[in-house]
Amino acid sequence: MQIERDPQMTIMKYDLNALVRQDHQLRKINTTVDFCKIARKYVELKTTVGRKGYGLDVGIKCLFLQFYYDLSDRELENRLRDDMALRWFCGINLEEDTPDHTFFCRIRTILGARRIGQVFKNIMQKAEEKGIVRKVFTFVDSTAVKTKETTWQERDKAIRDGEESLNNDNVEDYSADKDARFGCKGEDKFWYGYKKHVNADMGSGLIRKVAVTPANTSDQAGFRHICPDGGMVFADKAYCLKEAQEIMRSRNCHSGAVLKNNMLKKNKDKDRWISKIRAQFEGIFSKEEKRARYRGLMKAQLQAFMETIVFNVKRLIVINAPPLFDGA
Repeated sequence: MQIERDPQMTIMKYDLNALVRQDHQLRKINTTVDFCKIARKYVELKTTVGRKGYGLDVGIKCLFLQFYYDLSDRELENRLRDDMALRWFCGINLEEDTPDHTFFCRIRTILGARRIGQVFKNIMQKAEEKGIVRKVFTFVDSTAVKTKETTWQERDKAIRDGEESLNNDNVEDYSADKDARFGCKGEDKFWYGYKKHVNADMGSGLIRKVAVTPANTSDQAGFRHICPDGGMVFADKAYCLKEAQEIMRSRNCHSGAVLKNNMLKKNKDKDRWISKIRAQFEGIFSKEEKRARYRGLMKAQLQAFMETIVFNVKRLIVINAPPLFDGA
């Protein structure tokens, strides 16, 4: 630890960089993905944010840390105040005040889903330029994102108003989240909220596209948001039907979707092979949040982008990816 003593003062100045251990994970992340260079692209937002004038780069790093460590706004406020590694990552000295919880909300509002999506795409573009992403084989699937565990209160209010039941036709009138809907996957999996659709590059394991829709959107309809341009698509039975197949053909993709048992071209050996290949990537969803942090479709999309950024950065570290923004 390096400590400087000012001969004119009794205050000691600490070198924060020396206080953070060299093998800390945040050092690897900072080397691989330079969020400061990403922030420079948003010249239209080149104003200070927050009472202390924190820059946009600090805001983006704070949001990354929030999703990296799965923290609420107030938990992040406390963690930043006490954790030297987080201070170092955000470029906040020990003598400086850290942002309060309202700062993180303002940053999310200023950036919004569109700009956070651009941050995600910027990282993926750099990964493609480095040859990390090949775009030959693609894994696609969807998962449930719950916005509320139960809707008994909404149902009771709907019945009191004369409705026979609470359903997707009237839930908007009774729910605080106007964009959420009831979804069903299989015969017995029901939830209220959204559906997240994912496209992952099978060569690198990185997620290339992610889209959020209301829960009642079919996998086929959501597929148009994540379908790759070319290559082979490995998918389950939900994507073997006409709509998804037409989307694949329009994007010059070869279908690797498992067929339903009653289809004439069903090849059980081929489908078992496809399922075995796909199984290696289904763990993507086990590492991601299954609940919506915020209300509204666009905020759910922002959440999906941030979760995917964290997932991809972790994956880049695992595969020992080179710095993406060197010389950028």
